[in-house]
Amino acid sequence: MAKDDNVAEDRRKFALGRVFGSAPWLKTIDKQRHRTKIFKSGNSLAVRIPAGTKLAAGMEMELMVDDGQFLSYEPVEQPRRMFNIAKVAGSATNLKPILPEDRVFEDRPLRAIGKPQDKP
Repeated sequence: MAKDDNVAEDRRKFALGRVFGSAPWLKTIDKQRHRTKIFKSGNSLAVRIPAGTKLAAGMEMELMVDDGQFLSYEPVEQPRRMFNIAKVAGSATNLKPILPEDRVFEDRPLRAIGKPQDKP
């Protein structure tokens, strides 16, 4: 039964990956929880970060401490996200260039937003 659950979960993740592939800002954040210990290293405190995270040795991190006990880390230099053009290339085949005459707008009087219009 556990194998069937894993297969169903993999299919769900694959389907969500296809849906959110070109819109990564809609994807939910994948959070992991790890139990670790704080230890003394010289005159500082240190935390061991388990393997399997996307962090690497030597990365510079910014540490934020809330109320003396809640810690959060953030990379000083965020990795740049790459846009995968292969996922969207050729998907809008019915688009046509805008003609020059379609770029011309008629002059019209402008009114301020939020102010009542003068009645004639």
